[in-house]
Amino acid sequence: MTIEGKRTIYMDIQLIGMCGAYCGVCEWKEKTNCPGCQAARSEMFWGVCQVAHCAVSKGYPHCGLCPELPCATLQAAFDNPEHGDNGERLENLRAWAEGRMVYKELTKK
Repeated sequence: MTIEGKRTIYMDIQLIGMCGAYCGVCEWKEKTNCPGCQAARSEMFWGVCQVAHCAVSKGYPHCGLCPELPCATLQAAFDNPEHGDNGERLENLRAWAEGRMVYKELTKK
């Protein structure tokens, strides 16, 4: 996988975040022994993730495959003052839906 503009690392498909984040680089993965979105299936270390819950209930491995992209639930996650980003997750989801295994690193709003 390529992290655009940064470095090249191996991207584990099991660590693709349903919201467009990549669990393989998440600081909380190690700190909380989180298995990542795919394995947790919306039951995260901090509670139920509504984005992941929606994707799981529709049978999608990530939101990029959903025809409603971006839906209100996903947009709320993108716009979250604490965890929002500047469009990188949406770009990642679109890339993954096209089969491009690239990850654009998230920047804070």
